[in-house]
Amino acid sequence: MLENPAWAALTGPQACFAEASGDAACYSSDISPFAAVADPADPAGWRDLATLTDLALLTGPTVVPGPGWEIAVSVPGVQMIGQSMTGVEDPEAVVLTETDVPEILDLVERAKPGPFRKRTIELGRYLGIWVGGRLVAMAGERFRLPGWTEISAVATHPDFQGRGLGARLTLAVAAGILERGELPFLHASADNDRAIRLYERLGFEPSHEVIFASCRRVG
Repeated sequence: MLENPAWAALTGPQACFAEASGDAACYSSDISPFAAVADPADPAGWRDLATLTDLALLTGPTVVPGPGWEIAVSVPGVQMIGQSMTGVEDPEAVVLTETDVPEILDLVERAKPGPFRKRTIELGRYLGIWVGGRLVAMAGERFRLPGWTEISAVATHPDFQGRGLGARLTLAVAAGILERGELPFLHASADNDRAIRLYERLGFEPSHEVIFASCRRVG
């Protein structure tokens, strides 16, 4: 499941957010750009994906597009799992809601933690820290698969970086996942050594290398 997390999520616990066709599925465009095929080596899945979208973000150990598709942008990453970590609740962390979306999108634009759409918050529990009425840090849940939940959108306003807010929120989100009897995992860019070292200090262990590939339909 962890090698194809979007597929496991879209055909499992998050099927309610999916647009599906045969061996392909994607999130609604206002929720997430991620999509998945059951077997990236099977051309049938890519043909099914073409009935859903012209542009999709896929992730996996490798992403080799099928007929009629090409990779527009490819970013190496690493998946990390928290099988033996301990979460820590944070008394300053506030559960974010749909009314906070404008502030969330502003923070995402400033911190650039990765894709976040106006309905992404519906995918799971998102926590934030506010200072002076301004959202300065956040983290939350994205892919949810049987037994696992991904921590995502770990973002800190540039003016508040270096204070450990991202680490605190990562541990707080992990605490909620562990309390449900699930295990947390996350992704980081392969060249983001600082983030990888931080996640290792928090108890995450590298699982395997991944590729984030923006794929577009051609022809």
